[in-house]
Amino acid sequence: MLKIAIQAKGRLNEQSLELLSEAGIRVAESKRKLISRAEGFPLEVLYLRDDDIPQAVSMGVADLGIVGLNEVAEKGFAVEQLMDLGFGGCRLSLAVPRTADYEGPDFFHGKRVATSYPNILARYFAEKGIEAEIHTIEGSVEIAPAVGMSDAIFDIVSSGGTLISNGLTEVEKVFFSEAVLIAAPDLDRAKRTEVGQLTFRFNSILDSRDMKYVLMNLPQERLDEAIRILPGMRSPTVLPLAQEGWCSIHAVIDKAQLWERIERLKAIGAEGILILSLENMIR
Repeated sequence: MLKIAIQAKGRLNEQSLELLSEAGIRVAESKRKLISRAEGFPLEVLYLRDDDIPQAVSMGVADLGIVGLNEVAEKGFAVEQLMDLGFGGCRLSLAVPRTADYEGPDFFHGKRVATSYPNILARYFAEKGIEAEIHTIEGSVEIAPAVGMSDAIFDIVSSGGTLISNGLTEVEKVFFSEAVLIAAPDLDRAKRTEVGQLTFRFNSILDSRDMKYVLMNLPQERLDEAIRILPGMRSPTVLPLAQEGWCSIHAVIDKAQLWERIERLKAIGAEGILILSLENMIR
């Protein structure tokens, strides 16, 4: 049985459980629990602090983890990054007081910068040749300049609203993060087989989010043209209709190409076009 570590609470916890649910894996309520047994897959779920997940996976306490890439990069533990999960997007940015005279990264020479991500920041400053004092703090990093603890901050930014409310301006976007699936580096063959089954489910869900399932009726004589327009994942599904000379076509189309393809199909006589969400069909 695999063990997967997820964040104990917060938005990433909710999104991780939602992904598991979409994959047919039901997890019991986790209130005041460290571990829950899942149904629908041989899996146990461990609830940990996000910054403890990379270490737990590296040590083999958990076989897998769902955690922000920022935590993986900051902690530096030996883990295998298996896939991006498409949620939990954010960035780590440098921000300065609105009143600061900022003209570029050289601003930070000799400055004190407060952060909960000193390793990522140190690597950035080293790349830029900047010598600054990195002041590591936990909790509300954004208040550090206001209380005189720092000249600037390096912190997670989503919408930017927290910076604005604390009189700060985002000036350098340094690191982009989202939730990732990580694995212990020394999993045995049996566990790697189970991991492959799990990642297949996850990939199928993520792929479906950018796809649409399209059904339409078309004159049989225009079928070859339609197939060239709608290659589908391998080729469209074609079914005969009761009305002679007509067929029904079923295909999966990337939503970025959807409307251009639909217009071309209408031009060759497609009728009764129905568009469905592939993601909802999988659920």
